[in-house]
Amino acid sequence: MYDQSNVFAKILRGEIPAFKVYEDAQALSFMDAMPQSDGHTLVIPKVEARNFFDIAPAALADLIKATQHVARGVQQAFKPDGMRIIQFNEPAAGQTVFHIHFHIVPCYEGKSIRGHSRDWADKAVLAEHAERVRAALATLPPRQ
Repeated sequence: MYDQSNVFAKILRGEIPAFKVYEDAQALSFMDAMPQSDGHTLVIPKVEARNFFDIAPAALADLIKATQHVARGVQQAFKPDGMRIIQFNEPAAGQTVFHIHFHIVPCYEGKSIRGHSRDWADKAVLAEHAERVRAALATLPPRQ
């Protein structure tokens, strides 16, 4: 069951601020407030869906296209050695916000990934990281 009071629903309604990097008619992307690495970004659909199993296939297709587009921007902005694209379903799998979303987590040689949902990031750092991703996305072709 979808809970309209989840934090991502509140971000979509403008009730809670977020460091946004990308938005179109189907998706919104913003910096993770508790990043596992520099550049950790989230992509969410604008439709109500709790997880991978609740979202309509067409909306999921739009979401993965937006995720790929934003991941290219993160890759260009941060130049990581690798990247994880992660999606959790239900608490036993690690889902903590019950609105489907993808994590874009840059990975850097010699640096450990921080724990999921652990420490709040400095807002000035999140703002700077968001600007880097927005600037990189501005140089890329539009999302397909």
